[in-house]
Amino acid sequence: MPHMTPVDHKVKHKSTIPVNYGNEIDLFVRQYKRAGSGGTPKPVLMLHGRSVPALPGFDLVLPGPGGSPHQDTSYSWAQALASKGYDVFVMDLQGSGRSHRPEVMDNPCNANPAQRDLLKTNPGTGACYPTANYPYQLGNSKSEGDELGTVVAFVRGLCNNEKVAFVGWSAAAFVMGPYVLQHSGDVSSLFLLAPMFPPKGRWSTYPDKPFDAPPNTPLPAQPEFKPAAVFGFPMNLTSKAGVRAAVSDETLAEHLWQSVMAGDSVGEKWGGTDPAAPEGVMRWRNTYWWGWNESTAPHGSTLGDTVPVCIVYGDLDRTANTSEVLGPVLHFSVPKLYAAIPGADKLMFRVEGWDHNPVWERKPAKTLHHMSWQWLEGRKVYGVEKGSWLMDADNVLTEVVQ
Repeated sequence: MPHMTPVDHKVKHKSTIPVNYGNEIDLFVRQYKRAGSGGTPKPVLMLHGRSVPALPGFDLVLPGPGGSPHQDTSYSWAQALASKGYDVFVMDLQGSGRSHRPEVMDNPCNANPAQRDLLKTNPGTGACYPTANYPYQLGNSKSEGDELGTVVAFVRGLCNNEKVAFVGWSAAAFVMGPYVLQHSGDVSSLFLLAPMFPPKGRWSTYPDKPFDAPPNTPLPAQPEFKPAAVFGFPMNLTSKAGVRAAVSDETLAEHLWQSVMAGDSVGEKWGGTDPAAPEGVMRWRNTYWWGWNESTAPHGSTLGDTVPVCIVYGDLDRTANTSEVLGPVLHFSVPKLYAAIPGADKLMFRVEGWDHNPVWERKPAKTLHHMSWQWLEGRKVYGVEKGSWLMDADNVLTEVVQ
């Protein structure tokens, strides 16, 4: 697949994150215009998960082999879909990747206390441990849904007001799921890779307002929020070694890390053992989520009806599938998401041999690109359009009886 030229946008958004409430900030959106021209635009919006930003999550590009000037785009999910005729957009939420990062994230004292060891050398954090000058999470379900809504409006404005096909990875489900349930008129379909879904997760107890913040939600005072208890910290950190552990190929991991660092001029100066040569850390927002569980997923009979849903996950994924003993907030289950979807227009694949990060494995990535393209084209994947399926390493399907 030949390298395509991206168009990067800074989308203006009025922040609803409590720390900079009401300020105008920029959200990063990368666009790949569809191959060819003419016809009705077919927009696709891709949203990253909890930690890894849009670049390199959806658009990892490697140097050509043997010094070739032709770049290797085989891992770029965004370019793969654009080459099939879609207008593809990838975005970063505030506090992640190349979108605006509030100033509190520039203070190492505001990092997760359990991760500050990564900063003992560069920069030192002994003077502030364990205190923080902003003892709250950065984002929340309302603020992130608002940011997604701003980008959806931007995309529709560029694409003749066509509905947008959502593609989300991992914790993107916390944002895209509730958004679809509340704004189904914006969305043509939902494709989720390894979606995070806590069956008993947080939600409002008001029957007529299921997506409001739950009672006693820990948010600092703002016009629509009441003061609440202190909660945590605004920023998490991941080291280069932590990212390396998630990728089997060492060379690929190095390019992935360089892509992350290219989008964070502050984080690239932190971490490592040598103050004169920082290794860098990946900084990512700490978010308080609600409104996405087995009580809200059936809302309005939207999922699997007005908005068709396709789910893909790996049988080795222990991130999106965790034990019930971890409690309601940390117990995640992909099959329980499928069961909670009320409509019949739903499709799920459990893929043998995949973990939580198939986007960075060559064969799985190629398969994933193909599956999502088939879904977008005709709501069928490998000839099936409904039901739950097990897919083996040769892409042979076996239906799972629920």
